[in-house]
Amino acid sequence: MNLLKMLKRSLDRVLLVTALTLLAVMVLIIVVQVFSRQIFSYTPSWSEELSRVLFVWVSFLGIAYGFKEKLHIGVGLVVNMLPEQVQKGFDYLAKVIVIGLGIFMIYFGWQFTMLMGASTLPGLGLPSSVLYASIPVTGIFVTLYGIELLFKKGMHRNFDGVTEG
Repeated sequence: MNLLKMLKRSLDRVLLVTALTLLAVMVLIIVVQVFSRQIFSYTPSWSEELSRVLFVWVSFLGIAYGFKEKLHIGVGLVVNMLPEQVQKGFDYLAKVIVIGLGIFMIYFGWQFTMLMGASTLPGLGLPSSVLYASIPVTGIFVTLYGIELLFKKGMHRNFDGVTEG
C-alpha cells in the first residue's frame, strides 16, 4: 500500500511540475514575443503557435488537477434538498461519470491524436499530434483521480462559512 501511495504522490508531482513548467515557459514566450514585436518590430513565427500549444496543454492538465483537488464547481441546490442516502447515490453517480469521461478522453483522444499525426503545425513544423496528445494524457489523469474520488467523501470542496471581502 505504501508503494501505491508513493507512486500516486510521484504522479501528482509530475502533473503539477509539468503544468507549472509549461505555464512558466508559455509566459516567458509571450513576454519575448511582445518585447520583440514592440522593440524590434519583429515577431518570431513560432512564438504564437508554441504559446497556443502550451496553453492547450496547461489547460488540459489543469482539468486533471482540478479533479485531484476537488476544485471543479458543483451546483447541488436540488441534490442538497434530498435525503442523505439519495445524495450519496448522486455523488457516486457523478464520480462514475468522471471516470467514464476519463476513459472517453483516453480512447477517442488517442484515436484523434493518431489521426492528426500526419499533419503538421505550420509555425513549429511539429506533428499536430503534439497538440492533441493532451487529450488522452489528461484522460489518464482524470480516470485515475476519478477512481481515487470513489474512496473519498464528496466530489467538491465544501466552502460553507466562507465570507466574501
